[in-house]
Amino acid sequence: MPADASSPIPPALDQLREHPQVAPEEVPGLLERLAEVPDPRNPRGVRHRLTVVLALTACAVLAGATSLLAVGEWIADAPTYVLQQVGTRPDPLLPS
Repeated sequence: MPADASSPIPPALDQLREHPQVAPEEVPGLLERLAEVPDPRNPRGVRHRLTVVLALTACAVLAGATSLLAVGEWIADAPTYVLQQVGTRPDPLLPS
């Protein structure tokens, strides 16, 4: 499915093409950038840090998820090592 005309994807890709010589150490890590996003949620009832939610959502979308349902399914099926890499806490009800 092609991106909407209002999609930020084409301008973002243009920016990446303009700076092809950027070294990896010059680019902040995804988790560091996501940690800068202010959390608008009421702290009462929050189960997961916003950084974790955003990182897993980004992973799901990069893996091809195109709906909230698909994102949720991808996260539910994500391998343990992926969940650990983004900083999830283990579920005490699941076997380790």
